[in-house]
Amino acid sequence: MFKSLILTVLLAALPFAAAHATVRTEAGLSESKAGAGESYRLNVPTEKEISTTEVRLLVPAGVTITRFQTMPGFTRTVTKNAAGLVTEVVWKGRIAPMEFARFLFSARNPADAGTLSWKVYQKYSDGSVVAWDDSDPEKTPASKTTVK
Repeated sequence: MFKSLILTVLLAALPFAAAHATVRTEAGLSESKAGAGESYRLNVPTEKEISTTEVRLLVPAGVTITRFQTMPGFTRTVTKNAAGLVTEVVWKGRIAPMEFARFLFSARNPADAGTLSWKVYQKYSDGSVVAWDDSDPEKTPASKTTVK
């Protein structure tokens, strides 16, 4: 009885917990080691009744992206700084209502401990953009990774 109650509560919380654009390690964690190579996943659910058409990720300072996994149905463009490091990634494609996409990439964490703030901009088919960048932390929080 107690186990089923806990499971019911956890399952009820899943849609809310998964309802934002989030960056986690491949293991699903929001923390990683300083200077370590890490596989990250960017989860982007469509929260409106219209499709997501573009996902833009700003790469936190100190993070070095080394590889991307191919995402069928999406085109990817990257912006690099003068040192050749990726500073921005844009994926264009379609994520239908009630669906999500998972974008995978490998990176090297900064050498120093701290917090990485992953800013994500989700564009919908009507041209509207949801800024998951802490501009309204309660409604549209940026995803965070603690580097220890």
